[in-house]
Amino acid sequence: MAVPDLADSPPVRRLADWDDQQLRSLAATHDTPLYVIDLDRVQANYQRFSAAFPDAHVMYAAKAHTGQSVLSALLDVGADIECAAWGELERSIQAGADPNTLQYTAVNPPAHDLDYAVDLAEDAPGLTITIGATDTLDRLAERGYDGRIAIRINPGIGTGHHEKVATGNDAKFGIPYEQVPDVAERVRAEFDLVGLHSHAGSGVLTDDLEDHCEAIERVGEMARRVGDLEFVDIGGGFGVPYHEDEPPLDLAKTSEMVRDAVGDIDAQLKLEPGRYIVADAGLILTTVNTIKETPTATVVGVDASLATLIRPAMFGSYHPMRNVTAPDREPEPVTVGGPVCTSADVFATDRPIARPERNDILAIGNAGSYGYELASQFHSQPRPAEVALEDGDDRVVRRRETLDDVTRVEQ
Repeated sequence: MAVPDLADSPPVRRLADWDDQQLRSLAATHDTPLYVIDLDRVQANYQRFSAAFPDAHVMYAAKAHTGQSVLSALLDVGADIECAAWGELERSIQAGADPNTLQYTAVNPPAHDLDYAVDLAEDAPGLTITIGATDTLDRLAERGYDGRIAIRINPGIGTGHHEKVATGNDAKFGIPYEQVPDVAERVRAEFDLVGLHSHAGSGVLTDDLEDHCEAIERVGEMARRVGDLEFVDIGGGFGVPYHEDEPPLDLAKTSEMVRDAVGDIDAQLKLEPGRYIVADAGLILTTVNTIKETPTATVVGVDASLATLIRPAMFGSYHPMRNVTAPDREPEPVTVGGPVCTSADVFATDRPIARPERNDILAIGNAGSYGYELASQFHSQPRPAEVALEDGDDRVVRRRETLDDVTRVEQ
């Protein structure tokens, strides 16, 4: 894969920047609903972020998109990978990652996850396990593990686009701040303490940086209290503009503020962007099947649903939409919904879109992160195919599921 030139890569890719003719062709060839991921853009986003933090170790948070094509593309440009579950560890290795470079962030890890990580570490002592509870230390010790540990700090400050992703003040995540020095002492006695970790929240844009950096300041302070660390990992959470009128994250300002917030530490700074790397590199194509005029709304029915993209139903998230069949038609306010039997299955309400007609193809933007990852088989709907774009070509990287795939595990 050719490495993209950053000079040709803008800081944000809007939905209107995609090639409508190419998108129509993909829909005609591969049917809809269809996920599209641009691997050139994925690589460019990683390179741009890394260039803003030249002295830091930038990993990719796999949970944003664990497709093998995405992981392989990022490994090709030197990214390491942070994983939140055993399946992400395995998929990263299958994509070509050296297990010694992986970081596993355990959150209430099931027994199988810990078993897998401990077994993996026997042959890959460079694997780092991040713990957010002393109970996890007990469980690791029971399994005979005495290797690399990072302590996840709960800084008591949450940030991000929604309360459900503001992990920095959620008791589920991390060791309570003032308990960290005692836990560090225990880790040093029983394991190999290599780092501190924290993640304040997700979807952080330039205007949110002050709150985000307040949490980072606390991590830097704790790093100086604990001392003798290999790295300090401040997580990810850096956002992309979902609304068309939102400016992109100012990376230069972000880098400066983050460095100032961390302060002077005798350790490697680590970051784990996920959404920033893949969000604007992906979209969904969906076909209009129904137009219904009512006294209160023009309802546009499409073949994608909350089973395809759950973020609007789960978070109330805004995703840009575009009629790629006829983008020059006069815009009309419409409500766009899918075929799932719930009022939550709506992508947009009273949204001005070039007047849709039956069989038009609509594109739903910024679907590269937490899109396919959260897709389901609700209503017995097989999950969609995914097509990757790279070096001017396209290829199917996930075939469309069939009903046999949906029912295969039943007995």
